[in-house]
Amino acid sequence: MDIIITNSSGEPIYQQISSQIKALIMDGTLKEGDALPSMRTLAMELRISVITTKRAYEDLERDGFIESYTGKGSFVKAQNTELLREENLRQTEGLLAQACEKARLSGIGLEELKEILEIIYGGGEHG
Repeated sequence: MDIIITNSSGEPIYQQISSQIKALIMDGTLKEGDALPSMRTLAMELRISVITTKRAYEDLERDGFIESYTGKGSFVKAQNTELLREENLRQTEGLLAQACEKARLSGIGLEELKEILEIIYGGGEHG
């Protein structure tokens, strides 16, 4: 499992870990039942505190992405497709909010932004 931690990101390390693991689950790289590295192993691999990996795993468990069993480890949980869709929608909204802010600051109007989005999305075709 390739997790990349960056110090230049404004995002806390535990959030970087949990968001990258969520992405691996959502894109199907990690599947239901797959074991995650132990908190200790991941901490050693990333050269970070075990407390940081513990917090990331706790967030993933709270958000319904993994389940942990004492003495056995943490595993990818069966995913509710509606939950995955909601997470993807939330992430898309965040990215679009950033794009809209950039467009506003650059003087790009809503109609031009819609046109750009239609071109990027596929000429207005859905699919």
